Amino acid sequence: MKNSKQPFSSPTILKDFRNKKVFITGHTGFKGSWLSLWLMVLGAKVKGYSLPPKKKSLYNQLKIQSKIESVYSDIRNYEKLKAEIIKFQPDFIFHLAAQPLVRESYQTPLETFETNILGTAHLLESLKFLKKKCVMVIITTDKVYENLEIDYAYKESDKLGGYDPYSASKAAAEIVIESYRSSFFNPEKFELHKKGIASARAGNVIGGGDYAKDRIFPDIFRALSKSKTIEIRNPKAIRPWQHVLEPLWGYLVLGIRLFENPQNFSTSFNFGPAPEDVIPVETFCKKAISYWGKGDYKIIDQKNPLHEAGLLKLNNQKARMLLGWKPKWNSHTAIEKTIYWYKKSLKRNPDFVAICTEEINEYLKGNNF
Repeated sequence: MKNSKQPFSSPTILKDFRNKKVFITGHTGFKGSWLSLWLMVLGAKVKGYSLPPKKKSLYNQLKIQSKIESVYSDIRNYEKLKAEIIKFQPDFIFHLAAQPLVRESYQTPLETFETNILGTAHLLESLKFLKKKCVMVIITTDKVYENLEIDYAYKESDKLGGYDPYSASKAAAEIVIESYRSSFFNPEKFELHKKGIASARAGNVIGGGDYAKDRIFPDIFRALSKSKTIEIRNPKAIRPWQHVLEPLWGYLVLGIRLFENPQNFSTSFNFGPAPEDVIPVETFCKKAISYWGKGDYKIIDQKNPLHEAGLLKLNNQKARMLLGWKPKWNSHTAIEKTIYWYKKSLKRNPDFVAICTEEINEYLKGNNF
């Protein structure tokens, strides 16, 4: 990939990644795989650090393991993580490694807290031993806010909180980030430490190549592809749905802006759809069925249901104003693009790299960078 011709034309800002060293944690996951591919095509020298991929994963479908240096290890292994970072000498770090599922966090709360809080602290601590300029974008979630379940779009200055272990772990990670940023990587003392630290809080992400359990689109795809009835738990729950390329584009732009001006961009940013572009789960499901062409769903009655947020919105004005980022595909387009990806994936011998780069190319059209 390093010497291949770019299959899509990139906005000028992203050309700054060419020949830069980029370290990605969680690169075997859904978002990490998309990000790894995008950066490889941009000409970056990518190194990934993550748990081994699941057998059925976008990572394996894209054959990323044959294209970049990959280290399969746990983010909780501090000495290994630090050694790999120092050895690689990155210019950029994108931290995506996490236990990312709300329902799973009820089953494995200690692992969730260890991975999402201590794992983040391990990465930040490792940066203290890197004696060169480096910026890091740490991915948390829209669920870091104290959710009052009201019709309000949360902004970056709002109170952090978390009902379930996943949300609490990510809110706590944000506090750890702010502590390290204040104590060791203070933007006002950048010339001493040469580090820029930003956090990115994204909404509910959908897109091709997600096969995780207990996430709505993988569940929908598994049902539709097998002509089974889709089962939905919380039909009226409202989420800030967005296509995976929306926040990834935001992370990349934030990374570049942070590298250019770490003093001004070492802060937190929301990446979510417009507040008016949010739809309930049942409407989401109906749209997916309509784009698939057939199918049905049923609402399942849960006994002793686990608590999940019923209403959640993000205010994205800070990213719009400071980064020039804004959502491009609304929720309906995001659903359509995702269905299109999965349909193509079912064809004989699909070229997943071509499918993904085609989608990236289409998304980038018209971006004014």
